[in-house]
Amino acid sequence: MNIEDLTPSERRLWEAFPKGELVDLSSGDPALDDPAQAGRWGHDRLIRAEVLVALLAGAVAPEPGHVAAVRLNGARVFGSLNLGHASVEVPLALTGCAFDEAPHLYWASMNSVHMMRCRLPGLVASGTRVDGHLWLEGSHISGGLWLDGANVTGILNMSGVQLTNPDADALLADRLTVEANVYCDQGFAATGEVRLPGARIGGQLIFRKARLHNPGGAALTASRLDVAANVFCDGGFTAEGEVRLRGARVGGYLSFVGARLVNRGRTALNCDDLGVENDVYCSDGFVAEGVVSFAGARVTGQLSLSEARLINPEGTALSLQRVQAEEVLLRPAEPIRGVADLSYARINLLRDAADTWAERLQLDGLQYETLDPPMSAKARLGWLRRDTDGYAPQPYERLAQTYRTLGLDADGRSVLLAKARDRRGTQGVFLKTVGWLQDGLVGYGYRPFRAASWLVALLVFGTIVFAGDRAPKKLNADDSPHFNPFFYTLDLILPIGTLGQEAVFAPKGVYQWIANFIVAAGLVLGLTVAAGVTRVLSRD
Repeated sequence: MNIEDLTPSERRLWEAFPKGELVDLSSGDPALDDPAQAGRWGHDRLIRAEVLVALLAGAVAPEPGHVAAVRLNGARVFGSLNLGHASVEVPLALTGCAFDEAPHLYWASMNSVHMMRCRLPGLVASGTRVDGHLWLEGSHISGGLWLDGANVTGILNMSGVQLTNPDADALLADRLTVEANVYCDQGFAATGEVRLPGARIGGQLIFRKARLHNPGGAALTASRLDVAANVFCDGGFTAEGEVRLRGARVGGYLSFVGARLVNRGRTALNCDDLGVENDVYCSDGFVAEGVVSFAGARVTGQLSLSEARLINPEGTALSLQRVQAEEVLLRPAEPIRGVADLSYARINLLRDAADTWAERLQLDGLQYETLDPPMSAKARLGWLRRDTDGYAPQPYERLAQTYRTLGLDADGRSVLLAKARDRRGTQGVFLKTVGWLQDGLVGYGYRPFRAASWLVALLVFGTIVFAGDRAPKKLNADDSPHFNPFFYTLDLILPIGTLGQEAVFAPKGVYQWIANFIVAAGLVLGLTVAAGVTRVLSRD
């Protein structure tokens, strides 16, 4: 490039470059210096992109003892800033600048790049390597920010960045690698899809107070994202469209505290197969209109839905299907509006509250060690009976086992009795009839002492029947005992031992049938009482 062809402003930049000095073309009027007003700027603030390219590509040597750099404020850059595949060894620092065309940095090797409070019609940095920080704080970028396959050895700062590319990719950062933190906070907003699938971040990913807008599509796609530390989508984070973290791995905490996710009738938050090494917080003002799914997720610590609002009345509002978690805190601010699916989840400690249970549940296959609070069997049975799939034996068995582990044997038996009764509703007429008899007589064996009352009734019945003239005759006239209807009936009832009545007296006709009935009934009822006593004494 011929230096004689440079404008005065470009010459200032050319001469400042070897020492890395700042060239400030701004007017000092904040309203006029807004890059959105670049159309009103005079020719003295114009810089050709080719001048920047020449400086960054090594047209001017650094001055000895100084660090050369392009440092420029308040300029309007026109033409194509194309550094594709270039090797740039000096920093690029632009503040408050406006670009007529999208810069192209694809597959370039750059030193640190700062484009702060700039306005760009796009930025293409696919495959770019930045040895240092990539700082885009406060910039407005329309037409898409492309960072797919890029590698940043320092911080990626997009705080306050405004991305606009409706119905397309606002941020395309597939397979992005950042060795430090990524900041998308402090007013970061995107209209269009924000894509981070397969990205790897060595520090924290911060979307605090960010606003993502892509209704009907994906607001954030971060499937297979790998973050070494924490992920913060909180502090007023909002997303219209689906937030996808399927298969992501988080080495610290995942926070959606106070976030609002809206994708009505569809998935609002997809965390299927997510892996988190600490806790997950969808709590304290978290609102989701649409499905929240953690199906197959693994959470080493606590998964908290405390004081959350989950709304999807026409379908599943919360899916914890196949979740593995140390603790699940399921105490939302109001009852979950929609189905809460906990089927085949494995949870060490499940904390919930009866007043916020979902109206519809799916519990088949759910495994837990402890319930907090355990509640009474009657209350917990109300929980089981909200299952939309109807009767399934496993939830009853799991609940009964939990009560027995806590030493609440009576509650455990109540649950198993309820299981038998609810199962009866799924059977045919014959089995239902048998079931009613078993229930009425002995409570399916879980109310054994009910059999004792039937024994007393049987004793009274036999005493009345065999009293008076209906007394059976002696088998041997030489036998001395006198007939006693009470002890005779008791002798019939007792399955073992004798009171000296049954062996001496023999009824005939219909009374023989009655005696046989008393013997059989006494045997069944006696064994039931014995089994009940044994169960109580063994606490099993």
